[in-house]
This record gives sequence, structure tokens and C-alpha cells, in this order.
Amino acid sequence: MTLTKRDLVTRISEETGIVQQNVLDVLQKTLDHISEALAKGDNVELRNFGVFEVKVRKARIGRNPNAPEADVPIPQRSVVKFKAGKEMRAQVLKLPPELMLARKQPKPVAPSSPPAPSQ
Repeated sequence: MTLTKRDLVTRISEETGIVQQNVLDVLQKTLDHISEALAKGDNVELRNFGVFEVKVRKARIGRNPNAPEADVPIPQRSVVKFKAGKEMRAQVLKLPPELMLARKQPKPVAPSSPPAPSQ
């Protein structure tokens, strides 16, 4: 299951009794400030949660698997990295790997029903 921003807003609103729109406004402002800081190259450290930091990936030469003879230059670029905090890491370590592997398995596709006969 994926936890969305909407899910967070609903949960926080139910737990605190704050109106969902107010929770959404605060959550969105928080995310906006994190994005702004990262866009300026600053690190964002949220104690016991983790650290977001901007790293520079070096320029390199890539290969197109469909045409391996042609080199593709990949320019240097900035990327956001996340390092989980101590408490989050401890919680995730408790998660059994079998559970995560089961979630990664492709879901079976139900056969489509034949079209209804037209009259």
C-alpha cells in the first residue's frame, strides 16, 4: 500500500481534530519549504526521521542497450538523496523481508469478460 498526501491529511485531521484543509495547508507549506531549501543546495535535517541532501552526480558515458556501439554522454547533475534517521531505520529493520517481497510480486490480472452480445 502507498501512503499518499491525502492519507496523511486524513489521518492527522482525525487524530488532532484539526480541519482537513488546515492540515493540508500546513503539510503543503512544509513540503514547499523543504523543496525550496533543497533547490538552494541546503540540507534538510529532520531529527529522528532523516536527512535530505543534494549531491552532484559526476558526468559519465552511458550506453544505449539497443545500440551499444554509440556512446551517450550523461552530463553532471544534482540529485536529492535521503538518509533515514536512527529511529526510522530501527522501525524498518523490524519489517520482515518476506512481507516486502510479497508486495513486490506482480498482481494477477483477471481475465477480461467477453463483450456482451448485441441485440
